[in-house]
Amino acid sequence: MTLSRRSFVKSLSLTVAAYPVINARPVYAQNQASVTDAFASNLELKPLAFDPAQLDGLSERLMTSHWQNNYGGSVRALNTIKQRLVTALADDSIPGFVYNDLKREHLMRTGSVVLHEYYFDNIAAPGSREAELDRNLARAFGSVQNWEKEFRRIGGGLGGGSGWVMLAWNVHTETLENFWMADHMHAPVASIPILVMDMYEHSYHMDFGAATAQYIDAFLRNVNWGEVANRLNKAIEGRA
Repeated sequence: MTLSRRSFVKSLSLTVAAYPVINARPVYAQNQASVTDAFASNLELKPLAFDPAQLDGLSERLMTSHWQNNYGGSVRALNTIKQRLVTALADDSIPGFVYNDLKREHLMRTGSVVLHEYYFDNIAAPGSREAELDRNLARAFGSVQNWEKEFRRIGGGLGGGSGWVMLAWNVHTETLENFWMADHMHAPVASIPILVMDMYEHSYHMDFGAATAQYIDAFLRNVNWGEVANRLNKAIEGRA
Protein backbone atom coordinates (compact mmCIF):
# COMPACT_ATOMS: atom_id res chain seq x y z
CA MET A 1 0.00 0.00 0.00
CA THR A 2 1.39 3.41 -0.90
CA LEU A 3 1.00 6.48 1.29
CA SER A 4 0.72 10.04 0.20
CA ARG A 5 3.43 12.38 1.52
CA ARG A 6 0.85 14.14 3.70
CA SER A 7 -0.37 10.84 5.23
CA PHE A 8 3.20 9.73 5.90
CA VAL A 9 4.10 12.95 7.74
CA LYS A 10 0.90 12.78 9.78
CA SER A 11 1.51 9.18 10.87
CA LEU A 12 5.12 9.99 11.78
CA SER A 13 3.98 12.92 13.94
CA LEU A 14 1.51 10.74 15.82
CA THR A 15 4.16 8.11 16.44
CA VAL A 16 6.62 10.64 17.88
CA ALA A 17 3.93 12.17 20.08
CA ALA A 18 3.27 8.77 21.64
CA TYR A 19 6.72 8.71 23.26
CA PRO A 20 8.11 11.06 25.91
CA VAL A 21 10.66 13.62 24.81
CA ILE A 22 14.06 12.75 26.31
CA ASN A 23 16.41 15.54 27.25
CA ALA A 24 19.69 14.98 25.46
CA ARG A 25 21.68 16.39 28.39
CA PRO A 26 23.06 13.77 30.83
CA VAL A 27 21.03 13.59 34.04
CA TYR A 28 24.10 13.94 36.22
CA ALA A 29 25.00 17.28 34.63
CA GLN A 30 22.33 19.00 36.70
CA ASN A 31 24.04 17.91 39.91
CA GLN A 32 27.65 18.62 39.03
CA ALA A 33 27.69 21.89 40.98
CA SER A 34 27.14 19.95 44.24
CA VAL A 35 30.22 17.76 43.77
CA THR A 36 33.14 19.26 45.69
CA ASP A 37 36.89 18.74 45.57
CA ALA A 38 37.80 15.44 47.24
CA PHE A 39 41.01 16.99 48.60
CA ALA A 40 39.51 20.29 49.80
CA SER A 41 40.93 21.17 53.22
CA ASN A 42 38.68 24.08 54.17
CA LEU A 43 36.11 22.17 56.24
CA GLU A 44 34.62 24.27 59.05
CA LEU A 45 32.76 23.39 62.22
CA LYS A 46 29.02 23.10 61.71
CA PRO A 47 27.24 25.37 64.24
CA LEU A 48 25.05 23.78 66.88
CA ALA A 49 21.38 23.86 65.91
CA PHE A 50 20.26 24.04 69.55
CA ASP A 51 20.93 26.15 72.61
CA PRO A 52 23.10 23.96 74.90
CA ALA A 53 21.80 25.86 77.91
CA GLN A 54 18.26 24.60 77.24
CA LEU A 55 18.94 20.85 77.43
CA ASP A 56 17.61 18.63 80.21
CA GLY A 57 20.44 16.88 82.06
CA LEU A 58 23.23 17.55 79.55
CA SER A 59 25.22 20.55 80.71
CA GLU A 60 26.15 23.50 78.53
CA ARG A 61 29.78 22.97 79.55
CA LEU A 62 29.72 19.34 78.39
CA MET A 63 28.07 20.05 75.04
CA THR A 64 30.24 23.06 74.26
CA SER A 65 33.45 21.21 75.09
CA HIS A 66 32.36 18.17 73.06
CA TRP A 67 31.51 20.32 70.04
CA GLN A 68 34.57 22.56 70.23
CA ASN A 69 37.29 20.14 71.28
CA ASN A 70 36.33 16.64 70.14
CA TYR A 71 34.29 17.33 67.02
CA GLY A 72 36.38 20.43 66.31
CA GLY A 73 39.57 18.43 66.72
CA SER A 74 38.41 15.94 64.10
CA VAL A 75 37.51 18.74 61.68
CA ARG A 76 40.96 20.25 62.04
CA ALA A 77 42.65 16.86 61.76
CA LEU A 78 40.71 16.00 58.60
CA ASN A 79 41.81 19.25 56.97
CA THR A 80 45.43 18.42 57.83
CA ILE A 81 45.14 14.88 56.48
CA LYS A 82 43.71 16.11 53.19
CA GLN A 83 46.58 18.56 52.79
CA ARG A 84 49.06 15.74 53.35
CA LEU A 85 47.23 13.47 50.90
CA VAL A 86 47.69 16.06 48.16
CA THR A 87 51.43 16.21 48.84
CA ALA A 88 51.79 12.43 49.11
CA LEU A 89 49.83 11.73 45.92
CA ALA A 90 52.13 14.01 43.96
CA ASP A 91 55.20 12.12 45.23
CA ASP A 92 55.61 8.98 43.10
CA SER A 93 58.34 7.68 45.42
CA ILE A 94 55.85 7.03 48.24
CA PRO A 95 54.75 3.36 48.23
CA GLY A 96 51.09 2.42 48.46
CA PHE A 97 51.29 1.01 51.99
CA VAL A 98 52.69 4.31 53.27
CA TYR A 99 50.03 6.29 51.40
CA ASN A 100 47.40 4.02 52.92
CA ASP A 101 48.47 5.05 56.43
CA LEU A 102 47.13 8.47 55.50
CA LYS A 103 44.01 6.95 53.94
CA ARG A 104 43.26 5.04 57.14
CA GLU A 105 43.46 8.29 59.09
CA HIS A 106 41.31 9.89 56.40
CA LEU A 107 38.69 7.18 56.89
CA MET A 108 38.68 7.55 60.67
CA ARG A 109 38.56 11.35 60.72
CA THR A 110 35.83 11.46 58.07
CA GLY A 111 33.74 9.05 60.14
CA SER A 112 34.27 11.15 63.26
CA VAL A 113 33.28 14.40 61.56
CA VAL A 114 30.17 12.96 59.88
CA LEU A 115 28.95 11.04 62.93
CA HIS A 116 29.47 14.03 65.22
CA GLU A 117 27.43 16.22 62.88
CA TYR A 118 24.61 13.67 62.84
CA TYR A 119 24.87 13.44 66.63
CA PHE A 120 24.63 17.16 67.33
CA ASP A 121 21.88 17.60 64.74
CA ASN A 122 19.72 14.97 66.45
CA ILE A 123 19.85 16.78 69.80
CA ALA A 124 17.39 19.46 70.92
CA ALA A 125 15.60 20.66 74.03
CA PRO A 126 12.97 18.08 75.05
CA GLY A 127 10.02 17.99 72.66
CA SER A 128 7.15 15.79 71.51
CA ARG A 129 7.55 12.47 69.74
CA GLU A 130 6.54 11.87 66.12
CA ALA A 131 3.61 9.46 65.79
CA GLU A 132 4.63 8.19 62.34
CA LEU A 133 8.19 7.60 63.56
CA ASP A 134 6.85 5.53 66.44
CA ARG A 135 4.74 3.49 64.03
CA ASN A 136 7.79 2.75 61.90
CA LEU A 137 9.85 1.79 64.95
CA ALA A 138 7.05 -0.55 66.03
CA ARG A 139 6.92 -2.11 62.56
CA ALA A 140 10.65 -2.75 62.62
CA PHE A 141 11.15 -3.82 66.25
CA GLY A 142 7.73 -5.02 67.36
CA SER A 143 7.25 -1.99 69.62
CA VAL A 144 8.90 1.33 70.39
CA GLN A 145 9.82 -0.08 73.79
CA ASN A 146 11.64 -2.98 72.14
CA TRP A 147 13.60 -0.60 69.92
CA GLU A 148 14.59 1.53 72.92
CA LYS A 149 15.51 -1.52 74.99
CA GLU A 150 18.01 -2.66 72.37
CA PHE A 151 19.32 0.87 71.73
CA ARG A 152 19.95 1.33 75.46
CA ARG A 153 21.54 -2.10 75.83
CA ILE A 154 24.02 -1.46 73.02
CA GLY A 155 24.92 1.89 74.59
CA GLY A 156 25.37 0.34 78.02
CA GLY A 157 27.65 -2.30 76.54
CA LEU A 158 29.89 0.43 75.14
CA GLY A 159 30.15 2.21 78.48
CA GLY A 160 33.68 2.79 79.68
CA GLY A 161 35.07 2.27 76.20
CA SER A 162 34.38 3.93 72.89
CA GLY A 163 32.00 3.75 69.97
CA TRP A 164 28.60 4.74 68.69
CA VAL A 165 25.05 3.41 68.72
CA MET A 166 23.25 4.04 65.46
CA LEU A 167 19.68 3.51 64.35
CA ALA A 168 19.95 3.32 60.56
CA TRP A 169 17.94 2.66 57.43
CA ASN A 170 19.71 0.23 55.10
CA VAL A 171 18.94 1.15 51.51
CA HIS A 172 20.03 -2.28 50.24
CA THR A 173 18.03 -4.50 52.58
CA GLU A 174 15.33 -1.88 53.25
CA THR A 175 15.47 -2.50 56.98
CA LEU A 176 15.54 -0.23 60.02
CA GLU A 177 18.03 -1.57 62.56
CA ASN A 178 20.19 -0.62 65.55
CA PHE A 179 23.92 -1.05 65.06
CA TRP A 180 26.91 -1.35 67.39
CA MET A 181 29.94 0.59 66.18
CA ALA A 182 33.32 0.16 67.88
CA ASP A 183 34.70 3.36 66.39
CA HIS A 184 34.24 5.85 63.55
CA MET A 185 35.02 3.21 60.90
CA HIS A 186 32.44 0.50 61.53
CA ALA A 187 29.34 2.02 59.92
CA PRO A 188 27.30 -0.69 58.17
CA VAL A 189 27.41 -0.65 54.38
CA ALA A 190 24.56 1.15 52.56
CA SER A 191 23.07 2.47 55.81
CA ILE A 192 21.75 6.00 56.35
CA PRO A 193 22.06 7.27 59.95
CA ILE A 194 18.66 8.02 61.49
CA LEU A 195 19.66 8.48 65.15
CA VAL A 196 23.22 8.36 66.48
CA MET A 197 24.44 8.38 70.08
CA ASP A 198 28.09 9.05 70.89
CA MET A 199 29.42 6.60 73.49
CA TYR A 200 32.99 7.83 73.64
CA GLU A 201 33.76 8.89 77.22
CA HIS A 202 34.26 12.50 76.15
CA SER A 203 30.53 12.67 75.37
CA TYR A 204 29.45 12.13 78.98
CA HIS A 205 32.32 11.84 81.48
CA MET A 206 32.36 15.54 82.41
CA ASP A 207 28.73 15.30 83.65
CA PHE A 208 28.30 11.66 84.62
CA GLY A 209 31.70 10.11 85.26
CA ALA A 210 31.34 6.38 84.73
CA ALA A 211 27.52 6.44 85.08
CA THR A 212 26.78 5.72 81.42
CA ALA A 213 23.17 4.72 82.11
CA GLN A 214 22.46 8.23 83.40
CA TYR A 215 23.97 9.71 80.25
CA ILE A 216 21.83 7.46 78.05
CA ASP A 217 18.74 8.57 80.00
CA ALA A 218 19.66 12.22 79.47
CA PHE A 219 20.48 11.73 75.81
CA LEU A 220 17.10 10.13 75.10
CA ARG A 221 15.34 13.01 76.89
CA ASN A 222 16.99 15.45 74.49
CA VAL A 223 16.53 13.75 71.12
CA ASN A 224 15.32 15.96 68.29
CA TRP A 225 12.55 13.58 67.24
CA GLY A 226 11.46 15.86 64.41
CA GLU A 227 14.91 15.61 62.84
CA VAL A 228 14.97 11.85 63.35
CA ALA A 229 11.58 11.46 61.68
CA ASN A 230 12.66 13.69 58.81
CA ARG A 231 15.78 11.60 58.23
CA LEU A 232 13.80 8.38 58.13
CA ASN A 233 11.15 9.80 55.80
CA LYS A 234 13.83 11.02 53.37
CA ALA A 235 15.63 7.68 53.51
CA ILE A 236 12.49 5.64 52.84
CA GLU A 237 11.25 7.97 50.10
CA GLY A 238 14.60 7.73 48.35
CA ARG A 239 14.73 3.93 48.30
CA ALA A 240 13.54 3.74 44.69
